[in-house]
Amino acid sequence: MSDPHPSGAADAALAAPGAVLPRAPGGGVPGQATAAESHDMPVGPEGAAVPVASASCGLILPNPHPRTSVPLPPVRSSAVVGRPPGPLTRWTNRMHTDVRFAVRRVLAMFCLLPLGLILARELPLVPEKPLVIGYGITVLVGTIAMLQIAYSRYDDPSVRTLRRRPKDLASFPSLPAVPKVSFLLAVKDEVDYIESCVRSMAGSDYPDLEIIVIDDLSEDGTREILDGLARELGITLLKLEKNLGKKHALVQGASIATGDVLAFTDSDCILAPDALRKCVQALVDHPELGAVSGHCRALNVDETLFTRAQDVWYEGQFRVAKAAESVFGSVTCVSGPLAVFRRDAVYNYFPAWAGDRFLGAPFRFATDRQLTGYVLGQLWVGEKLKKQYADSPFVTAQDYPERKWRIGYVQSAKVWTNVPEHFRPFMKQQIRWKKSFIRNTFFTGTFMWRRGVGPSCLYYGHVLWVMAAPFMAVRHMILSPIQGGIFVSVLYLCGVVLKGSIWGLAFKIDNPGDTRWRYRPLMSLLSALLLSWLLPYSLATIRRGVWSRTR
Repeated sequence: MSDPHPSGAADAALAAPGAVLPRAPGGGVPGQATAAESHDMPVGPEGAAVPVASASCGLILPNPHPRTSVPLPPVRSSAVVGRPPGPLTRWTNRMHTDVRFAVRRVLAMFCLLPLGLILARELPLVPEKPLVIGYGITVLVGTIAMLQIAYSRYDDPSVRTLRRRPKDLASFPSLPAVPKVSFLLAVKDEVDYIESCVRSMAGSDYPDLEIIVIDDLSEDGTREILDGLARELGITLLKLEKNLGKKHALVQGASIATGDVLAFTDSDCILAPDALRKCVQALVDHPELGAVSGHCRALNVDETLFTRAQDVWYEGQFRVAKAAESVFGSVTCVSGPLAVFRRDAVYNYFPAWAGDRFLGAPFRFATDRQLTGYVLGQLWVGEKLKKQYADSPFVTAQDYPERKWRIGYVQSAKVWTNVPEHFRPFMKQQIRWKKSFIRNTFFTGTFMWRRGVGPSCLYYGHVLWVMAAPFMAVRHMILSPIQGGIFVSVLYLCGVVLKGSIWGLAFKIDNPGDTRWRYRPLMSLLSALLLSWLLPYSLATIRRGVWSRTR
């Protein structure tokens, strides 16, 4: 059979910024078996093959001449960018789709077998000590289930067409083959990081890119740096004359954005050059995806013990937790370091996000979870929200129909963020996150059960675990020793360390040779013994807060 892409045509296509090469149905360029297999065909919920949308047949080529060139950050996790897949991945990539998933299931089950044996041994003891043993069993079952789902069923939607698609796939409008992207950033007083962040945005190899930076009345020299970058890089700089807060600043930027896709990052982040393109590729290939999240690691990982531990923690939260949610198309938080939305999935809900209220007062935090919730739940709450803000230009300009969008996670879209280096700023960050979690639970929790059994179990199981954690800490670490049950406290701590070690080993599998996996049990202890107590405090102080960062 003749090559469908003669070398001359391929060379010409590669020379054109924003060109699109045809893709095999499994997600790769025909003839490149390492990317995906040409016989891969997505299947519907009942196992029947479904047609791939026409827009998913093109591979977006990188722009060979981005506005600027930015080196990857000098951290170990950046070494994976551009690295070819390992031998195990290459081996499974050559398999038929069904065989590949079966092999991955067997491998995951084999690795999790020791945990299954622990579960089988302890399960008969639940009737004797339902509270102590039952809680541990529940946590262990949840951990096993999440790891099994993440490692046996997750596929990167920018690499291959997902295996299972919605029954009503044809009802989702396709994006253009190379959609215009508006990349937005809100900043206030980030003089130390803003230049590297904006340069990494401009260094993106995505071919049709509009960059909008909103300065929320910075007073530390950030605005002067942005003025110079705007002249040099041709970005759009919106200088606010009044401090509005992050949410309102981003909404101001969204009001002038013209892209089919709206992407966001945080002001202390650095992105890999191909990160944005990979996220957009996932949206183009899968019209049912309303948003995707990138994969975030710590940028200042080598600074302190805290930063090293957080880097391992971030890896697990994305590679395992988000991957498991992505299998069901229900990622509950498109994280701020790299959040990419279809315009028609989110645009009508910016006024609701900016005007969000909780417990009778404005909710000031620019919570990623809440913006994600508008995409996840708009089929059930979208019409009501749009009626509430019917006079807003975001609604009157174009009223997009409510859809049951799916939300995914793109593991190959790498981004790095500066994490708190010391205890005090770390605690402030965790309080902000706990407040966002509380607020979002009262929104997303009202409809998540409608999205199916898998998403419901993951979401409500996590909510119950977070809410039970402070009570279990009191029960095991305060009441038990008072009552003479010191053994119960020791058993509780052993369970926490075991769970942390499991996540640490998962990190080691994904990052061979990286010894930082040993910090993961430390994060589990910190979470169980300290961070769990922040939930009631965050609820009591939920009306306080500003959006600026603290190191």
